[in-house]
Amino acid sequence: MIMKVLDWLGFGSHGHSYGQHDHGRHGHDHRHGVVDPTIATTERGIWAIKWSFLILAATAVLQLIVVFVSHSVALLADTIHNIADAGTAIPLWVAFALTRRKPTETFTYGYGRVEDFAGLAIVLIILVSALVAGYEAINRLFHPRVVMHLGWLAAAGVIGFLGNEAVAVFRIRVGRQINSAALIADGYHARTDGLTSLAVVLGAFGVWMGYKLADPIIGLIITVVILGIVWQSARAVLTRMLDGVEPQTIDELRHSAEHTRGVQRIETVRARWLGHRLLADMTVTVDPALSLPDARKVADELKTHARAHLGALESLHVELVPASSRDRPEHHPKTEHEHHH
Repeated sequence: MIMKVLDWLGFGSHGHSYGQHDHGRHGHDHRHGVVDPTIATTERGIWAIKWSFLILAATAVLQLIVVFVSHSVALLADTIHNIADAGTAIPLWVAFALTRRKPTETFTYGYGRVEDFAGLAIVLIILVSALVAGYEAINRLFHPRVVMHLGWLAAAGVIGFLGNEAVAVFRIRVGRQINSAALIADGYHARTDGLTSLAVVLGAFGVWMGYKLADPIIGLIITVVILGIVWQSARAVLTRMLDGVEPQTIDELRHSAEHTRGVQRIETVRARWLGHRLLADMTVTVDPALSLPDARKVADELKTHARAHLGALESLHVELVPASSRDRPEHHPKTEHEHHH
């Protein structure tokens, strides 16, 4: 049902997902227009963030009301985390807004790297929420309070699950469409949060069965889950900040070169992310007898294959090295360079 509603809102599955490739002639969706593609994808990212913020904010408000009447520390932990999740929309929105700005003489590649800093800010926000939730849960273990209105408590847990799942679908779908690692990671994080919200229901059941410490114990479990999310998210964000890429990205670039006529050998393949845009460099050997026009055709065909396999590929620099003289230090290879904004 959620997927049908999202399709109706415009989140169809027609976007080009990362890593997809089809050797068929018409297997790819290419769009052309007068609007800068970076601005177009950024608008879609901002739209997803706004909806995510509204859904999570409404979820947190409803849960907060139940926290006051039920005295549940497990629900408090889940609510604190949902509030933090809503707050993560702010750095993401700032990042997407800045990426709309054109490159300058100082920032010649634009402001795409801001997305990585937004991811780092999100990790810090989640970490603080985990520390607060953990403190409250431990304090309740030593100073127990009666948990009341268990029916409302269970309902609040279900609301938390539904709210987070809706946000997860939004962020993952749009993140894949615009190839934003920060948005995709935040979507999976929201999906995990939905499962932790269901733990609140388990805590309410435990209290109903007579286990008074079930509520703070569930609160601690939620805290541990949040800390796990912090660790995974931090690794992903720091990998991007250090110019790390997914192994599949290099595989796709190699795959493109292997299926390009005229390429005899792949020497080097490098790639890095700039926000949700991919920049790459390749060095390949070709027949030294090729004329300059034929060499250009090889480079152009390689770029065409690479863009068909990697929808986020913005810039690919291809260096063509004559096969018979590639080890000579004095040779001057032909190069093809292309860069779009």
